[in-house]
Amino acid sequence: MSKISLFTSDSVTEGHPDRVCDLISDAVVDRFLQQDPFSRVVTECALSKNVVFLAARFASKAAVDIPEVARQAIEDIGFHSGEFSARDCTVVTSFVAQSLDQRVEQDEAGMSDKELDRFTVKNQVTQFGFACRQTPELLPFPIVIANRLARQLTAARRQQTIPYLSADCTTQVGVEYDGRDPVRIHSVTLIAGTHGVPKLGPAELRSDLMVAVIDPVFEGEAIKPDEGTEIFVNPRGMLHKSGPAAHSGMTGRKTASDTYGGYARQAGSALSGKDPTRIDRVGAYAARYAAKNVVAAGLAEECEIQLSYTIGQSHPVSIQVSTFGTGTISEDAIKKRVEQNFDFRLGAIIRNFGLRHLPAQHRSGFYRKLPAHGHFGASFTELPWERTDKAPLLNEGKA
Repeated sequence: MSKISLFTSDSVTEGHPDRVCDLISDAVVDRFLQQDPFSRVVTECALSKNVVFLAARFASKAAVDIPEVARQAIEDIGFHSGEFSARDCTVVTSFVAQSLDQRVEQDEAGMSDKELDRFTVKNQVTQFGFACRQTPELLPFPIVIANRLARQLTAARRQQTIPYLSADCTTQVGVEYDGRDPVRIHSVTLIAGTHGVPKLGPAELRSDLMVAVIDPVFEGEAIKPDEGTEIFVNPRGMLHKSGPAAHSGMTGRKTASDTYGGYARQAGSALSGKDPTRIDRVGAYAARYAAKNVVAAGLAEECEIQLSYTIGQSHPVSIQVSTFGTGTISEDAIKKRVEQNFDFRLGAIIRNFGLRHLPAQHRSGFYRKLPAHGHFGASFTELPWERTDKAPLLNEGKA
């Protein structure tokens, strides 16, 4: 008899202060790389009320007005008047300009194998990639739905379906599992900030969110809320004050919603605010790519790829594969096929995903869109690490 369990994931919209900080940090990365694809840049952001603090270390030929980039990112979110002002907020900065390492000013596409071996990582991390059969995106069901709800809240605000919504909302989805299979929606929670509607009551808010947010998200889903599903809308009361005016934010505090919603392991390192030479960012993309292809190849129902890197090395010092008992072949056999078909060296990851040049290919930026639209799964465009082009190679020789 299978065991029924419950798992819950949560997400936030683009106006949540933590997410605003992620967006600003990645907007800075985009601007540097658009001008100079060989830029080295790490940016961190914190904000509260009407103050934005930006710390950046960079080595680049680009000339970037970082405070102006931050203001533009805030303006693009579209806060209501009085919630948070891109033009009136105070931007405090701390910058460290460094000399550019000339040895890496060569496109990885032109590097020989020996040159890629000399392109080493400059920080240490253990990163994880995960995939499973629960959704078409090969991601856990709870975080997929939580992120969809967050994006639908944003769409309802931007498209004026619910014009009074704040840019700062949060979502949470509880899912019942029969073994490893999601079978029922246990609960849905929406915390929605509002603006300019002081007389709006809980019943009207709940009705609007059901029609414009919850129903569209579950349309077409095999698993939907049922009569027993608990749906909570602002259970502690109306929020007429939200966003940075109500609470503070910082880059990298939403790593669970950036990755697997807590269903699978993640390193805890911020993904945003880092250029492609930071292995603690791109290693997460490489590990996800490998895990997704293992599942797409039918080698396992669930797969976790663990990559450990140490300073001064180009290759990961450790690669581990876990299938949680769902593999069709042994984990050792899967690991061998992964090592044969994926190059986890830093330079190879940058080259194979084209990570230096993606911002220039997207006029409005590439990395800045990932926090709001998703680092994994269905995002604003087809992400290179979401391809399953290696699945046929992994499947060759399968018993």
